[in-house]
Amino acid sequence: MTNAIVWFRQDLRINDNPALFEACARHASVMPIYIFDRKNSVQGRAQAWWLHHSLNALEKSLHAKLKLKLILQQGDPLAILSELINKFSINAVYWNRCYEPLVIGRDKKIKASLQEIGMDVQSFNGSLLNEPWAIRNKKGDFFKVFTPYWKVCRTDLFSSPKQEIIARPATIEAISDKIDDWKLLPTVNWASQFSKVWTPGEKGAAQRLTQFINQHLNGYKIERDFPEKDATSRLSPHLHFGEISPEAILRAIESVKKDPSCDLIGIEHFLSELGWREFSYYLLYHVPSLPHKNFQEDFDAFPWHNDKVLLRSWQKGMTGYPIVDAGMRELWATGYMHNRVRMIVASFLTKDLFIDWRLGADWFLDTLVDADLANNSASWQWVAGCGADAAPYFRIFNPVLQSKKFDPNGVYIRRWVPELNSLINDVIHAPWEASNSAAIYAKINYPRPIVEHSKTRIQALDYYSQLKN
Repeated sequence: MTNAIVWFRQDLRINDNPALFEACARHASVMPIYIFDRKNSVQGRAQAWWLHHSLNALEKSLHAKLKLKLILQQGDPLAILSELINKFSINAVYWNRCYEPLVIGRDKKIKASLQEIGMDVQSFNGSLLNEPWAIRNKKGDFFKVFTPYWKVCRTDLFSSPKQEIIARPATIEAISDKIDDWKLLPTVNWASQFSKVWTPGEKGAAQRLTQFINQHLNGYKIERDFPEKDATSRLSPHLHFGEISPEAILRAIESVKKDPSCDLIGIEHFLSELGWREFSYYLLYHVPSLPHKNFQEDFDAFPWHNDKVLLRSWQKGMTGYPIVDAGMRELWATGYMHNRVRMIVASFLTKDLFIDWRLGADWFLDTLVDADLANNSASWQWVAGCGADAAPYFRIFNPVLQSKKFDPNGVYIRRWVPELNSLINDVIHAPWEASNSAAIYAKINYPRPIVEHSKTRIQALDYYSQLKN
């Protein structure tokens, strides 16, 4: 009789889980375990909330479908695994790979240490469509621009068959922590509304995918830019925690393409969003400094102001720019922000307030339920103009024009900045520009703009031009 450990990490699901599939197929007894490694964790408070509920969902699912007990322990993974190996005569350890720099280094040491004592240790790709080291340009180097990278990936992109677990191994009982003892839920219950918006777990991920395909996939390319429509997939947190695999999404999308009435343009645009996630992990693998160092070194000389008062106004959604404040308040209330608005608020922070993109990225890591270290870092650098395949430095979002274009009737603004509910559409995007602005501000409890965009834009262009000289 052989015994195996399946070490769950960012793969909190049963279906399409190669590590779990192999362990169940090859061993008589299996111990599923999640180890809370605080030392190597980069998740913020919003993701801690999600993790709490996702582990609860996984525990119930493992028991209901496989009669396996999920073991929860916290501490040093190598020490915990070594103790369990000795105590329960474990023969093999399985896990799906993670790609954050700290975790890669940790996992290499763990694998080497366990192999030295004779363990069969196997790791799998359970979270990406392509391994980061597998895609190279014609010169043998890694791609630094998304479009040619995705063109190569897209050529060979196809979904693999779903992995169905047939064998039912016995569970291995061990002492387990109680999830409540980890105190993952915020002590200040600002996350109290999250449960009205999200259903963490594999079941919630499957429901979200079905809802997106049925309601929003057709017309996705255009509709996704309008925050009032809520036409994005909202699969990002489920992908981050591995409650659904990109393979499963791809498989579902390919099935939709069999319908002659499907929107192929919308489908391809959605797949390119999956591609950006892939590209972000690809960059992080090849450039481990991506979360804390400018990809383009010219930007090391950028004169960030880093005004703490302005940063706090941005975080609280009190900048005086309605579309920016709506986005920041949506983030605080739901752990999420519409993607178009993310670009607007990030541009505003870096190019209007001149606050270092890393401070914005840190805030997103703490408050977003879907904040991948890879995607978060790559996207912030893209907006700031210092990343790979970055937006041109002279592309500075005008928050008022963006608001008028993508929230023309102010529906999104009124949802998240209710003190502006009484304003008409022509005024709500920029109350200070109204002929009766003094009377307007006398009636509403809302700040005037903390900076003047027309002036900060000129200043930003001057800063950027100096970097390019």
